[in-house]
Amino acid sequence: MAKKSKTNQPKLNYPIGKQAAKEQANKEPDFYHKHKSTIWTVIVLVLLTFFFIVNNTRKVPEQGSYPPNYLKGNTANETSE
Repeated sequence: MAKKSKTNQPKLNYPIGKQAAKEQANKEPDFYHKHKSTIWTVIVLVLLTFFFIVNNTRKVPEQGSYPPNYLKGNTANETSE
């Protein structure tokens, strides 16, 4: 069996100058893809902070009477006798 020589295989011609131009054109819209995780993290943290502030600045309802038929000792920690 004879070995095939490398010279018989066709060489691929790659345009060297055009590759650099394509890479530069793709760098402009790449900002969102690079920082997508950071952007969404900041949005979620801002929303969580907003809801935390809204939840803790509302007026606390006044304590009322117990519901009907409520027995004070009916909790998991306390036992009534």
